[in-house]
Amino acid sequence: METRIFESKESVAKAFCEYLVKLIASKPTVHIALSGGSTPKIVFNELAAHYSHQIDWNKVFLYWGDERCVEPTDSESNYKMTRDHLLSKVRIPEVNIFRIQGENNPESEAVRYGRVLDEQLSMVGGLPQFDLVILGMGDDGHTASIFPDSIAKWDAPSNCVAVAHPVSGQIRVSLTGRIINHAKEVAFLVTGIGKAEKVQEILQNQPSAKAYPASLVQPESGKLIWFLDQEAASLL
Repeated sequence: METRIFESKESVAKAFCEYLVKLIASKPTVHIALSGGSTPKIVFNELAAHYSHQIDWNKVFLYWGDERCVEPTDSESNYKMTRDHLLSKVRIPEVNIFRIQGENNPESEAVRYGRVLDEQLSMVGGLPQFDLVILGMGDDGHTASIFPDSIAKWDAPSNCVAVAHPVSGQIRVSLTGRIINHAKEVAFLVTGIGKAEKVQEILQNQPSAKAYPASLVQPESGKLIWFLDQEAASLL
């Protein structure tokens, strides 16, 4: 595991973009699971503004780590955020974009999207393998859409699961731990003072961290990078 700390959310985004561009350039094709959230939004803006012509988008294939079960035009849709801030601004073929269809029945969509991963990704050791999974972490220690109260779903035997948000009850579709930890590389983008306590507990392997799904991100490859701003890293 590697920890990289930067001054601000914006500098985290810039550093991550540099990392991502190098990763894409090093591979003939690259399959990436995206995250929602405020920091990825800045990443997408940075990619669109400064890297739209540096990246060969024909070899980039995009998926999502989780999605709210809403229409793709809904303001809460992770797909819509990505569409608005990145996809509409770069020349990526539509056939390279594999969204979670949040408008579908959640349980059925979890099965369908799991099948998409089986069909589109390289199968390694009997499981579909992403080149990169990008993750965020909530103030409660959740990641993707696996929450502390649904942490058992991390170990589900399927590629994807439907999960209810513990407060709002909103249903989401999420990758499971077996897919996240099977990725060649995993990158956390975590910013803000509200994340500092959980970052400290997880990165210092404190016993309390076992209650947080983000602590279960331990890729088999060993390639895990935490991109943090100074606020999120302030208790380390």
